[in-house]
Amino acid sequence: MKVSDILRVKGGTLYTVAPKDALAEAVTTMSENDIGSLVVMDHGELVGMLTFREVIQAVVHNGGSVGGSQVGSVMDDAPLTCTPDTEIDEVRRMMLGRHARYMPVITQGTLMGVISFYDVAKAVVDGQDFENRMLKAYIRDWPVDVEPQGEQKSV
Repeated sequence: MKVSDILRVKGGTLYTVAPKDALAEAVTTMSENDIGSLVVMDHGELVGMLTFREVIQAVVHNGGSVGGSQVGSVMDDAPLTCTPDTEIDEVRRMMLGRHARYMPVITQGTLMGVISFYDVAKAVVDGQDFENRMLKAYIRDWPVDVEPQGEQKSV
């Protein structure tokens, strides 16, 4: 399974901010859209990610408020990225290794979407459920009069 499979199911809605945008506005956008991350773009290029992790760190640093901070001062300026052709198992390893919950998907410099750890986990579980159903259907349809190879009928 590849990242493109997740993006196909998830859809293409993207939320972005600029590094010079006010952190307070970014937090409002995240809250209003019930999302945990924003892609930070500058002149059409990905320059960072803003997630609830960076927001919480900024709030603690500012004594309980976002203050007058700009997104660029608190964002992750080196986020993990992947391509639509990246295998899901590789994405899981990358996300677990960096404790990343969100990953931008880039192809030829173009932002294609963002996948979350939830999206990856759901895709894996859905794939396993499908495989289990297929195996159970196969076992149910196993011919009764045919013995598995290597076994003999006792007389």
